[in-house]
Amino acid sequence: MADEPIPTRILLADDHALVRRGLRLILDAEPDLTVVAEAANGAEAVEAATGGEVDLAVLDIAMPRMTGIQAAREISRRAPSVRILILSMYDNEQYFFESLKAGASGYVLKSVADRDLLEACRAAMRGEPFLYPGAVTALVRDYLRRVRHGERIPESVLTPREEEIVKLIAEGNSAKEIAETLVISVKTVDRHRANILAKLGMRDRLDLTRYAIRAGLVEP
Repeated sequence: MADEPIPTRILLADDHALVRRGLRLILDAEPDLTVVAEAANGAEAVEAATGGEVDLAVLDIAMPRMTGIQAAREISRRAPSVRILILSMYDNEQYFFESLKAGASGYVLKSVADRDLLEACRAAMRGEPFLYPGAVTALVRDYLRRVRHGERIPESVLTPREEEIVKLIAEGNSAKEIAETLVISVKTVDRHRANILAKLGMRDRLDLTRYAIRAGLVEP
């Protein structure tokens, strides 16, 4: 019999014990997800997430001592391999954009957490962004507003290193091959890939290949 895949180790951070208990029930019912730590405030969340025992941090946006966004910023700095999801009661564009800037790969509304949280966790671990429908609308609206006001939209949202990685992915290289080519770790390649997917709002290698062709990074 094949070995069971190792479940994603999750930190749940919310200042309401009842909310944590409810979310834990949802997550622990899944064979590929397991809650290994809980935190009642942002400072506790940072300590738990940076100890090397956590793959994914699920952070409530409104916590005492340190907000979820502040905690996300600190976790991204101290433990860049930990994926982050922000949980919020608010369908609020400002919070959503701040969450992305802080390093989160998804923003989940508490009102539909029972429906969206599992999908968001799995997307985050695949290095893909999770955006609820209102967030997609916010991104498009923000882009159109900037165009209307004559703000310069960058030719490419990617850094030169990220473009290099997209090109290598589109050419069929594995993460290991890319790491060897660029003399970086596989973990760094995975982190770049996650950031690229989040920036471009894309899901997988196929989307990236199409992007690379459109951007003239590879020959069709």
